[in-house]
Amino acid sequence: MAKLQFYYEVKYYIIAGEASGDLHASNLMKSILKKDPEAEFRFWGGDLMTEVAGFSPVKHYKDLAFMGFLEVAKNLSTILKNIKFCKNDLQDFKSDVLILVDYPGFNLRIAEFAKNLGIKVIYYISPQLWAWKEGRVEKIRNFVDEMLVILPFEKEFYKKHGVEAHFVGHPLLDAVSDLKPINIQQFKFENGLSEKEIIALLPGSREQEVTKMLELMLSVRPHFQDFQFVIAGAPGLTKEFYEKFVDENVHFVSNKTYDLLRSSKAALVTSGTATLETALLNIPEVVCYRSSRISYEIGKRVVKNIKFISLVNLIMHREIVTELIQKDLNTNNLVRELQLILSGEPRQKMLSEFDLLREKLGGKGASDQAAEIIVG
Repeated sequence: MAKLQFYYEVKYYIIAGEASGDLHASNLMKSILKKDPEAEFRFWGGDLMTEVAGFSPVKHYKDLAFMGFLEVAKNLSTILKNIKFCKNDLQDFKSDVLILVDYPGFNLRIAEFAKNLGIKVIYYISPQLWAWKEGRVEKIRNFVDEMLVILPFEKEFYKKHGVEAHFVGHPLLDAVSDLKPINIQQFKFENGLSEKEIIALLPGSREQEVTKMLELMLSVRPHFQDFQFVIAGAPGLTKEFYEKFVDENVHFVSNKTYDLLRSSKAALVTSGTATLETALLNIPEVVCYRSSRISYEIGKRVVKNIKFISLVNLIMHREIVTELIQKDLNTNNLVRELQLILSGEPRQKMLSEFDLLREKLGGKGASDQAAEIIVG
């Protein structure tokens, strides 16, 4: 994949369709601006990208996040309208570079369109093609100029399929290493928490998912009366939504997930990027996952050769953190696994494995390395 050089004000069109994509794309934008101060952006994303650009996205990711097979099917008409709108907008903007951030169902369609227009196509943060829909690699090979991956095993995966991918490191390493030291006592005071040690609950971001997961997570309370439970509030959900879960020993904080985790003894985490964030912040965790029976059965049939659901275990190729999935996610199992990681040898072993995880992901500078390849 040959690099393309630009010698004029470059227009970058960026598409991030999820909260994690908004985070990583915003940091990438900062790195691009360091190398190309005259860069002009247009983007689909969220509040973090808005802070960097100084203006609102074309579409906010909250209006794009359709999760699960059934939800996608129900919103297919909206998705197709968004694809058509995006193609027209990309062309009207006269984009020089298209940067796609994960979100494959949408982004791969736009990649083909952009490539046919002669726009340079960059894919930053690979879709999980190694888990399912491996056939999409052909689209990457045909329509993407530079593939920038953030998981070490992805480079070899693409090489096997004839694609030269660049491993730039994981951007979460930058996000967590740039954090200022935290005063746990001050965090507790500012958020109305007691002096008890904290067990953090990260139940997800969508209302239905959060309700289901919190009912399960909070079922362990009678067994941990010396701890307080604190819910990490999702940006898209209101304070009123969480109030039905709150009592004298259950609290919630919003938009402070990293500070909450760093103030906690352990965490119960719904599968997703949060499992890796928790590990990189050095907080022992139990990974939780439960979906509808239909979605789970469909998922089992399309996901292949994958033994784990958490990024931590996938990266390490072995079980570092316990995953409680579907029927295994119950009160008895949660109590047992949480007790194991609160003290003693299992806790210390997990923390040691987290050190190895950070080494495997490489050092800081993922966004800067990606910008170097993009800007040239």
